[in-house]
Amino acid sequence: MLNSLIPLTALLISVVLLLTGNGLQNTLLPVRASLESFNPLQIGLLGSAYFAGFVLGCLRVTRMIHRVGHIRTFAALVAAASAIPLVHALWIAPGLWLVLRALTGFCLAGLYVVIESWLNECATNSTRGTILSTYTTLNFGAITLGQLLLTTHPPELFALFALTSVLLSVAAIPVALSTSVAPAPIAEVRLRPLRLLRTSPVGAAGCVTVGLANGAFWSLAPVFALASGLQESGIALFMSATVIGAALAQWPFGRISDRTDRRLIILVCCLLGALAGLGVVLSSLWSPPLLALAGFFYGACSFPLYALAVAHVNDLIEPDQFVETSGGLIFMNGLGAVAGPLLASLCMAVAGPPALFGFSALVLALMAAFTVTRLKRNTIPAEQHSGDFVRTTLTTPVLAEIDPRNEPAPPATDEAA
Repeated sequence: MLNSLIPLTALLISVVLLLTGNGLQNTLLPVRASLESFNPLQIGLLGSAYFAGFVLGCLRVTRMIHRVGHIRTFAALVAAASAIPLVHALWIAPGLWLVLRALTGFCLAGLYVVIESWLNECATNSTRGTILSTYTTLNFGAITLGQLLLTTHPPELFALFALTSVLLSVAAIPVALSTSVAPAPIAEVRLRPLRLLRTSPVGAAGCVTVGLANGAFWSLAPVFALASGLQESGIALFMSATVIGAALAQWPFGRISDRTDRRLIILVCCLLGALAGLGVVLSSLWSPPLLALAGFFYGACSFPLYALAVAHVNDLIEPDQFVETSGGLIFMNGLGAVAGPLLASLCMAVAGPPALFGFSALVLALMAAFTVTRLKRNTIPAEQHSGDFVRTTLTTPVLAEIDPRNEPAPPATDEAA
């Protein structure tokens, strides 16, 4: 296992630095916006802009890579991404921040594409699982670390914006100095979302649901925590507890789903997530000190839905459709993530900050109801439940190339013929 990761050390260090900086920025900006008296709709639009930029980056960065190569693309995007937090601190205006968030989303998507292309170039059929598992673990760990950095300086000051910029800038060094061979050109992913809806209504709807609920969470949860009376340390603890819960719960949900109709586990995940969302609402109203614990259970119950939905869709497709399917599901998730912060912020403007998790609970409950209707309508033949659950993270379509479920089928032998 260790031998397969040694050649990837430089890339993985870049991943940690990049995601630590982005984790800090994603928590800092909503808090600072709230302190600057941005209204909930304006903060929600910031989140929508980020995810809109991210989806556009997933679709367009491949063209940039084809023109100038991986290294130059990475250097250009790091330069832009590291400058943007400083601009946020220098000019505090909702309209400007909206544009900056979209640019950040585009840059981060491109940086993910370059790093994941490199990881894929180094992966073999025997090391895919190890690489993907390590990458996913580092994703969760780095995001958690970035959120905890919120406690190091007051968000009203320049220091945290500077720290974000430093982390993003330094992330370029390991990739720039890496001796790994540059990846092969990336093929553009064909997107056919309507086909996915026909193939797996529950899986496709699950990805949209994750976008709605989690997009709202990443964009507005720090604002919710601040309005609930938590200080910087409490906000960081609440956000980190949610991510840790998500990381720990993926494996047990996935293992159980391998033994039954995955839609049943998706239904359980949605119901528990809705209940956990209501638990966060009640904690904010009656016992704010329990918010971190409530957030842990919310992350544990709701965040595994994406990997479960992807696994369910992959049970129903042909192996050669894996990468195209992954790109389509990420696109559908992105559409939900663009709409989620906007809709949730409208709910918060009408009913107050706790409405954020009321919105998420409603979305998950509606997904549960839809899953019930599909379970009543048809069953999945046992032979179609062909894939294993894989613990993964939500980034770009390139990550599908590393996924062990994308391993090429062995060539036919004379005996098989």
